[in-house]
Parts: sequence; C-alpha cells; structure tokens
Amino acid sequence: MSILKVQNVSIKYITGDFKSIGLKEYVVRRLKNNYKVNEFWANKNITFELERGDMLGIIGTNGAGKSTLLKAISGIMVPSEGRVKRVGKIAALLELASGFDGDLTVKENAYLRGALLGYTRKFMDETYDQIIEFAELKEFEDRPFKQLSSGMKSRLAFSIASLVKSDILILDEVLSVGDGAFRKKSEAKMKEIITGGATTILVSHSLHQVRSMCNKILWLHKGKQINFGSDVQKICDDYQAFLDGKLKI
Repeated sequence: MSILKVQNVSIKYITGDFKSIGLKEYVVRRLKNNYKVNEFWANKNITFELERGDMLGIIGTNGAGKSTLLKAISGIMVPSEGRVKRVGKIAALLELASGFDGDLTVKENAYLRGALLGYTRKFMDETYDQIIEFAELKEFEDRPFKQLSSGMKSRLAFSIASLVKSDILILDEVLSVGDGAFRKKSEAKMKEIITGGATTILVSHSLHQVRSMCNKILWLHKGKQINFGSDVQKICDDYQAFLDGKLKI
C-alpha cells in the first residue's frame, strides 16, 4: 500500500510581482512600463512512490530543489502543478534550530518545542527525562538555551522530534548533528523508528548515511529528477561520479 505518492510535482516561484515588491512600487513600475515578472521552477515533474517502512534518501547538490520538495510533501507548500497524496500523520524536521526561545532554560524549551509539535503536557512529563538523557544535556537543563552550542541545540531538537509517532517522517540534514558518537546514536534511533513501520525521507549530503540506511533513493539536480529507484548503491555511485566530474547529466 502506498503511503506517499508524488505525481508530476512542479513548484514555481514568481519574483517581481506586486506581492514581493509592494503595491506602491508595482504601480510606479506599471506607469513607467518597467514591470517584469520572473518565473523560477524549483522543482519540475518530480514523481515517486513510497510504501510503509520505506526509507528514501534524497541527494543532490545545493540548489537541487530538495528542501522545496520536502515542503510540498509535508504540506507547507502547495505544488504549482501535480499532486502529493499522503496517508496518515506526517512529521517534518526541516529546521532543527527553529522554535526555541534563547532566554528560556533548556527544560522550558523542551516543553515549548514539545507543545509546538503537538505533545501534551502529560506526555512531556512522562518523557522529559528520556529526552534530556538522549540529548546528553542533563547537566545543562537549567541553563539559558542561548548558552548552548549549535550542536547541543540540534541534539535537543532531534531528541524531542524523534518521539513523534508518525506514519511519515521527514528529516532534512538532521542526522549530521553532534559529534560522531551522537550521529551513530541518532542513526540507530532512526533505524528503530523505521523498524516500527514509519516511512522516512532523509535529505543528506552524506552518501554513507544514504547507502547504509535507505532502501530507495531520489537524485535531484537543478529541480529536475535525475533518477529514482531501489538500487541505492548504483545511484550513489553515479552521483559520486558526477561530483567527481566523471559523469555528465
């Protein structure tokens, strides 16, 4: 059974219209006959399908359209063309550092982030110790959040978000947080979630992570779909050859 179906999804950005330049500037430009609208396709005709328990790795250089596609899949954006069909609850970790208050303590921020993700106070009371221990922040829980390093902040966000009981989980470069030991722990946690039946999408610049964790892969380049399939090793090899200048697309 398909949990996620992306059909010919294209996403267009428009620059220069009155919504971006303001009504006054729009009128002035129209009067001067100097009004132009520019269109940019961040994604063009993306198509793939995932079943329960699949883990999809999305690869591509910066500007490939990965994050824009994730926003469409998660429902943050509506595709300009095509459609996204989802089944069940979806949770997206797109910006780990967002949603925190620097002046609140680590503990207060844990509850704040939990509330933003829809967790009840009772649920947070029951799982708080588990969150802090996993994030390795027990000795910092009463400190102002702004005193934490960026890696520590990301560890807390990941720890909270990994408790999400979702059918589809979207991860955008979140397994690269912390040191090597924590990365291994976060990968193990993701494997545990996948084993539990969640369909997962991982965007990562680490081909090692994609090779070791994913059973399907999507390669994007400048908004276009280069390849999609279950031969993860082959597509990763082709992508590495492209990065090395040995393969043209």
